[in-house]
Amino acid sequence: MFNRKLIALNHQQPKKFNPEVENEFRSMIVWLEDQKVRHYKIEDRAGLRNIESSDWPKALENYVQELGCPYPISERLALIDWMLGYAVRLDYGDEAEKYRSTKPLTLGSSDAGKVPQGGASTNPLDALDFEDPDFKAGVTSLAMMLQIPPYHDHLEQLKAICIVVKEKLSKESLDRAEKESQGEQTTIDSINLGFDTGDYIINEAAKILRLLHIRDLRELQSSINQAIVAVQTVTANPKTDSRLGRVGR
Repeated sequence: MFNRKLIALNHQQPKKFNPEVENEFRSMIVWLEDQKVRHYKIEDRAGLRNIESSDWPKALENYVQELGCPYPISERLALIDWMLGYAVRLDYGDEAEKYRSTKPLTLGSSDAGKVPQGGASTNPLDALDFEDPDFKAGVTSLAMMLQIPPYHDHLEQLKAICIVVKEKLSKESLDRAEKESQGEQTTIDSINLGFDTGDYIINEAAKILRLLHIRDLRELQSSINQAIVAVQTVTANPKTDSRLGRVGR
């Protein structure tokens, strides 16, 4: 999953890197700092370079905090992926013109970079380079804001962001949420459990589970109603589609 970023960084053995191997992981951190990031002065890198030391994890924790890495050192794969992306952005920023593509890519298009007949496209999306390190960083930041788990393919992560935005942040979803919030509020104390376990905490937990179950049933009923309406719309006038197997009179 790190192969492309390591190739972009001109690593000598991109396919052999295994972050699960402790020495390889530590050596990669040192290589990134020495060759690409250069956050510390040379004389201040001793703590990171001493990969055999028992204090190395503490040195790493201080290092990634200073860089602003959003992942703890316990989440090794996410951390090293962020570090590689950060190094790519720095490397790209140093020589932007060298790496800038003359044919911008459009997401999911096989004709990326082609200028339509009649002149340049007026669609601003056609000017985006979806492999640009800054674009990848923006996708990662947006995913963090929406609490979407990290993923090695930024385009797939972008699709997940689109789904979340559509389902949670669309005008219809916000209107529905507002209507639900204006409805009558139910408190746990007003719920009749129907039985008594003899333990107050268990009783309260059971009430919460009942409320969650009721909410799920309501959502299921709403989905069923929407499906019924959709079916009725299609079958209301058979003349609209001869494949329905009915002939209107």
